[in-house]
Amino acid sequence: MARKNKPIRSDIAWSTPDRIEVHGKSLPDEILGHINLGDMAFLQIVGRMPTPQESNVFNAIAVTLVEHGITPSALVARLTYAGAPESLQAAVAAGLCGLGSVFVGSTEGTARMLYEALPPGTQGADLERIARETVAAFRARGQIIPGLGHPLHKPVDPRAPRLFQIAADNGFSGDYIRLEQLICAEAERAAGKSLPVNATGAIGAISCELGLPWKIVRGIGVLARAIGLVGHILEESQTPMAVEIWQRVEDEATAHIRPGA
Repeated sequence: MARKNKPIRSDIAWSTPDRIEVHGKSLPDEILGHINLGDMAFLQIVGRMPTPQESNVFNAIAVTLVEHGITPSALVARLTYAGAPESLQAAVAAGLCGLGSVFVGSTEGTARMLYEALPPGTQGADLERIARETVAAFRARGQIIPGLGHPLHKPVDPRAPRLFQIAADNGFSGDYIRLEQLICAEAERAAGKSLPVNATGAIGAISCELGLPWKIVRGIGVLARAIGLVGHILEESQTPMAVEIWQRVEDEATAHIRPGA
């Protein structure tokens, strides 16, 4: 029996010899020179232009994730570029491959946790009870609660309160942000130590306030960090550090087995 072909369909964009449309807007006439990169990202993800308030919030969370110093993703990009300077895109891709449950991608874990604890549309929920149950469930499974704690920023990740303030100023401070803060407080009580909401936790909660699907939230970090990695690669091309890092690590890691070390 012949297989019936499924329809092939995309509603994102189309082009002809003299026209390009993206989500119903003319790229040359309605997009170029009219919207910024963050708004273009929102249009591409959501399928419509953001309101001014959504634009403020979305751009803020995207900008937050562009840069955070010589992180593992930046190191990988620089080291890859040292080995393949003819392929900038490979170096960027290498850096992006490390965005997961520990670095940057925990935005996704936070958003998923919050949506599962508080399904969209829920009204009048007991957020304190949900926070206690959520923390208890993670602890029972021996899992780290996404979006909490930071190896450097203690007792507060300075990005988180600023992001929450921007969300509040633009009318996006609701139950998801409140639940994230309650989960933080309960996790700190249960663990007996400081576990501040970090930047990815704040972004995950704010993404829920924006109504973004949890499975796409990590993509905000991907698009933002790609910009940061391009900057690192340019700096690497001008003032290299990757070969020096490689040689120092090689020397230290093998010092105990090298004769005369």
